[in-house]
Amino acid sequence: MKAQDNFSVDMNVKTAPTDKVDFTETNIGISFNKKISDKNTITNTLEYSNLKVNYDLGSFNAYENLDGFNQIKNKFEISHAISNTTNLNFSITPTVNFQSDLNSDDFSVLGSFEIKQQLNSNMNIDIGVARTTVFGSPKFMPVLSLNYKINNESSLQIGFPDSKISYSNNSRNQFSLSNSFNGNFYHLDLQNNLNNNASKVSLSQMTSAFEYERNVDKNWFLNFKAGYDFDKKYNLIDNDNHKVYDFNTGNGYVLGIGIKYKQ
Repeated sequence: MKAQDNFSVDMNVKTAPTDKVDFTETNIGISFNKKISDKNTITNTLEYSNLKVNYDLGSFNAYENLDGFNQIKNKFEISHAISNTTNLNFSITPTVNFQSDLNSDDFSVLGSFEIKQQLNSNMNIDIGVARTTVFGSPKFMPVLSLNYKINNESSLQIGFPDSKISYSNNSRNQFSLSNSFNGNFYHLDLQNNLNNNASKVSLSQMTSAFEYERNVDKNWFLNFKAGYDFDKKYNLIDNDNHKVYDFNTGNGYVLGIGIKYKQ
């Protein structure tokens, strides 16, 4: 591990309660980054996440066995410098999204292709296309971000699906306001007999949040997140990603805490 140019391990726990359904997600990831030549850099990130779902007593009796979901994904990225101001970024992300029984039908492939153009010393733009699950099922969609360094302490990112403004008052503290579209889906176990053609659960929302990261030691970081989920959707969908049941969870706040080791 120490032979790599950069290496990190992080673990995060996030809770997002709503009126009738509470969601708790735990995530752990291992990432390394290495410059393999003057023009090429690779990054590989392996992640496991577990989503626990808790329903209000008596609200969804027929679906209370849909209480836990898992995802394993490996994101491989390569960045190639065409010139001093232009980079091509390509990623491929095999994933398995399942309830409890893992099988070949749970396998999916996500990815992205982007061009990063440096406009001046303080500004660059990313534009491309990605196969992503931000709306609760795998879809191709455009991605775009404008990144601007305001000064030595502040930076701004405006785009889709993520926007953020960050401020650092010293080398150990970073504060951020972010807005992101995010979501996921999970295949249901074959033994589930829901009588409505449901084969997957789908979860999506737009999250606005305040985040704080603290460098507590040379290699250790703590981060805290507090925000609100808007337009939250938790649905059952069929094999063609059509909605067959809506839990109507409503919106709600989100709280998260994480720890990272980075070298």
